[in-house]
Amino acid sequence: MAYFRSICLIEAPQAFVTPFPRFITDCIGVCYLAAAVEDIAESLVIPDNYYNDRLAESFDRLLQRRKIDLVAISSMTGGFNSAVRLAGIAKRHGVFVVMGGFHPTALPEEVLGLDCVDLVAIGEGEATFRELVLHGPSREVKGLAWREGGGIVHTGERELISEVDSIRFPKRGLRPERFGERGDAYTIDTIYTSRGCPWSCSFCANDKMHKGWRGRSPGNVVEEVAALHDPDRKKLLKIWDANFLTNIKRAEAICDLMIERGLTNFRIMTETRAKDIVRAERILDKLRAVGLNKVGLGIESPNPQTLELMNKKNSLDDVSKAIGLLERHHIGAEGYFIIGHHSESEADTMAYPEFARSLGLKQALFMSMTPYPGTKIFEEYRSEGNITSTDWDLYNNFSPVVRTSSMETMDLVRMMAYCNVAFCNYRSVLKRQRVGAALLVFLQDLFQLVFLFKVNKTLDGPLVATIVFEAFERYLATNPRIVYEQEFSSPPLSRPMRFSLEHPSGRRVDFTIRQEGDLRVMDMNLAASGEPAPGPVIRLAEVVDAAWSISMDVLMRILYRNELMRNNPGRLSRRQVFALMADRDVRRAVVRAIRLYRGCFMQRQGR
Repeated sequence: MAYFRSICLIEAPQAFVTPFPRFITDCIGVCYLAAAVEDIAESLVIPDNYYNDRLAESFDRLLQRRKIDLVAISSMTGGFNSAVRLAGIAKRHGVFVVMGGFHPTALPEEVLGLDCVDLVAIGEGEATFRELVLHGPSREVKGLAWREGGGIVHTGERELISEVDSIRFPKRGLRPERFGERGDAYTIDTIYTSRGCPWSCSFCANDKMHKGWRGRSPGNVVEEVAALHDPDRKKLLKIWDANFLTNIKRAEAICDLMIERGLTNFRIMTETRAKDIVRAERILDKLRAVGLNKVGLGIESPNPQTLELMNKKNSLDDVSKAIGLLERHHIGAEGYFIIGHHSESEADTMAYPEFARSLGLKQALFMSMTPYPGTKIFEEYRSEGNITSTDWDLYNNFSPVVRTSSMETMDLVRMMAYCNVAFCNYRSVLKRQRVGAALLVFLQDLFQLVFLFKVNKTLDGPLVATIVFEAFERYLATNPRIVYEQEFSSPPLSRPMRFSLEHPSGRRVDFTIRQEGDLRVMDMNLAASGEPAPGPVIRLAEVVDAAWSISMDVLMRILYRNELMRNNPGRLSRRQVFALMADRDVRRAVVRAIRLYRGCFMQRQGR
């Protein structure tokens, strides 16, 4: 009989969710733990309301109505404060609490300094968790740490799971309902086809947790893919390995089996190194055939010296080749950049967006250097006194928590805004034939930028409005020429389209889209004081207010359903359509956005 029989598993939610549906968690880590013990535990449960703001409340109710003798909490750094709150609820009910995951693995002594945590599981969890459930806290179970006699007991390092095919498929059906979808039927889901990574980038904690690369066999991977496949509804499948294309022959065999079995109704995203895309050139058509739609490339910096300091074994020549190959095979490329390396200045950082555009990237994420515990960067920045906050809520890649040799934390916030404004090629805006359509697209991009800063709880709305407007002013000072070659069938513009962006102080940037031969050109000008607006006016304060009125929970509901509709145009079930129409919070957000859009035209007329 198992020592622990009734188990509740929770993946501590990040304090703030970034406004990209692909980054929503699918709770796969705790589903792996559930699968590891489902044959020895009497009951397993994950609390309801995981995907909204009421998790703590539903967890408390769960512990009131059910006898639970073990709560297992998995935590990334950005969710650690949430993990502590959940552990506190469990202890108030007298339940034994074990914590694991990246953050407790990196800082077990700090975690055990909390009265609400009884035990920490260090490293890969499946084998350790199974033995813990069977035997309880025991010195015979490797990979554990707990308080004892005024000190901390470590039971020794748990060896890695070498035969990764032996790991049971995650028990997805245990997950709570998400936006009207059952736990075993999420339309955005995650699969890991390997563990670990052959590289040791200084900013990555993977080496602390999973260490060396170990790949599952193609047959084993495809069996799990088959369980996720739905011929009637296309899913976004995230192959979220640290490096999916480490072994090209294995990746090809996975593709061959998926094609052979008709398991291709996916939109697949993955992340890998640029050099591996170059190595995988001969199988890119197969990857596209199984649904590969986008690849995230960790480019990090345009500066070779910075890449060397990050231990990023990636050449800029490989990056350029990889993006070209992906484009030729109709696979999207998204570049990931990290600003805030200690050696880089503001001038160095301003080169990032131009470099990203020069590579031919249409999408890029500009993230802040985040010193996650367990990484070399954490030790480097901490030893030099350059970590400005250990409020773990801010550890989400978009809330700077460091200073550099020449930039303070707020300088990095401003540079993130600048990089986003300066990278945008405004292609979607320039393609429009009418000012209303151009304004709508511009507003969508502006909203996403504002929401990106909403994940930083040190910023309020007025400050975000100023940061964003100053980013446009800074970009304007570089004398940009924003041009789009007309490759579409729409006729040339008969007259220019104009609109404006206004700061609460009254400062204004005017935008003009005009035809210049076969080109569409956007001009940006700082308006003179008192000069009347030439077209509709976007008041930045109102955009920020609207964004601040929408909770991250509601935003993710909207983005999630948009992703579903994008992947399945015209194929939503009646239940899904009803859920979308019946969601009062979504309706309110849409109504507010419509009013804001209409208000841009009314402001021009002085109403």
